[in-house]
Amino acid sequence: MKVHVIGSSGTYPVPGRPASGYLISQGSTRVWCDAGPGTFVGLPIDPDLVDAVVLSHQHPDHCADMLIAFHAWNYRPNPRRDIPVYAPQEVWDRIADFLQKYPESDLHSTFDFRPVWTGDSVTIGDITVEFTEMDHSVPTVGSRWTANNRSLFYTADTGAEGDWRELARGAHVMISEASFQGEAADKDFAQHLTASEAAAIAREMEVKKLVLTHIPPYLDPARSVHEAELVFDRPVSLAVPGMSFDV
Repeated sequence: MKVHVIGSSGTYPVPGRPASGYLISQGSTRVWCDAGPGTFVGLPIDPDLVDAVVLSHQHPDHCADMLIAFHAWNYRPNPRRDIPVYAPQEVWDRIADFLQKYPESDLHSTFDFRPVWTGDSVTIGDITVEFTEMDHSVPTVGSRWTANNRSLFYTADTGAEGDWRELARGAHVMISEASFQGEAADKDFAQHLTASEAAAIAREMEVKKLVLTHIPPYLDPARSVHEAELVFDRPVSLAVPGMSFDV
C-alpha cells in the first residue's frame, strides 16, 4: 500500500502546501482521502482514475475540494457518474447545502454517497477501511486502511480523548494531526493534538512509524518533529506535499 501526500497544511492552505489530502493506493485501487483546498488539482494521477473518496469530516480544510471535483467531473461532455464517497452524513449534508443540489440533481448522479460512522468497515477494491469516531468538534471519523497485510491509521482531526486510539493499535504507519506545539495543558483547543500527544499515543499503541500532518502554516514544523521524537523515541516523519511512502 502506498501513500502520496497531496496536502498537509493545517486549517488553511498556503502556496505550495494544500490543505489535508492523500492518495492511498494498492494495486489498481486508488482512493482520495480528504479533499482539502488545493488537493484536486494536486492529485498525482488523472482524477478520472480515482476509484472512491473518503472524507473525515465537514470542515472546509478537509472537504472543500469536493465542490471543485463535482464541477470537474460533472460539467463536461462525458460526465463521471456514481463515484463512491464514504463520509459521515453531515459532510454530505454540507456539500449538498452549499451546491443547493437536491435528490433529483446531477450531484446525486455524480456521487454515490455512502454514510459511514464508528464501527463501520468497507472494502474499496484491494483496500479495507475501518472507521472510528474521533474527538473533534464536529462528527469526524478516523480510519484504518489495510491491504496486503499492512495497515495505516489516519487520525484526521482529533483530541486525545475517546476510544479511537484502539483502532490505531499496531499500525505500521500512523498519519497524525499535530496542530499544536508545547504542553497539552497550554492548548487553545482541546480537540486537536500537540505533536507530543500524537507521539505518546503512537508509542502507547505500538505504532511502527509516525508521520505528522495538519501543522498550521504559522508553526515551525521542525519543532513539531523534534517534540514528537523526544516522546516517540525514534525518528518521526513530516507529511510534505509531493512525498510518497510505502506502508
